[in-house]
Amino acid sequence: MDHVKFTQMKDGDKEDYAFLTEHEVEFTKGTADRLLSAMVDLDKGLSGYQVTRLGHSIQSATRALNDGADVDWIVSALLHDIGDIYAPYNHDEYAAAILRPFVREQCAWVVEKHGDFQMVYYGHHVGGNPNKRDAFKGHPYFDDCAEFCERWDQSSFDPNYNSKPLSFFTGMVQEVFSRTPYDPDVIRAGQREPLVTKTP
Repeated sequence: MDHVKFTQMKDGDKEDYAFLTEHEVEFTKGTADRLLSAMVDLDKGLSGYQVTRLGHSIQSATRALNDGADVDWIVSALLHDIGDIYAPYNHDEYAAAILRPFVREQCAWVVEKHGDFQMVYYGHHVGGNPNKRDAFKGHPYFDDCAEFCERWDQSSFDPNYNSKPLSFFTGMVQEVFSRTPYDPDVIRAGQREPLVTKTP
């Protein structure tokens, strides 16, 4: 069998869908590699910063690494802006959707909301609401998102920062995306891990 028999999904049978499931499962094994390739495209994105979007992403992940963050935090920091060139008006939601099946709920929520939290730094300069993050006050992950933005996001535009190369993070990305999607032991709803574990 090289392809399914149907031309409309409603006409598929068990054999067709077993065949498709096998192919889809095999395809998902390449997710990490496709994401790492997509990261390179961030260098093609519009940028007036002193570093490229890719440079910013790698610097964010390196800062997380240097703070002793766990692999969920590091990979989330690396991929948090992957939507910039694909979904510029909701890049945070885009990145969170990619991460959500494979990382702790805490990390996915922070990535999803980081755009709103970043407004505190520049919203007043562009006619935006610098207090947009206040809508989430009282949320269990509020402080985590504020710290993520302060330590790893807003600070990672330094061309002189000694960042690791993208290849350094390959194994971490592969580890995260080889997990069983939505595994409760990975998602750990409501549980928090600190962003910083190293003392200066």
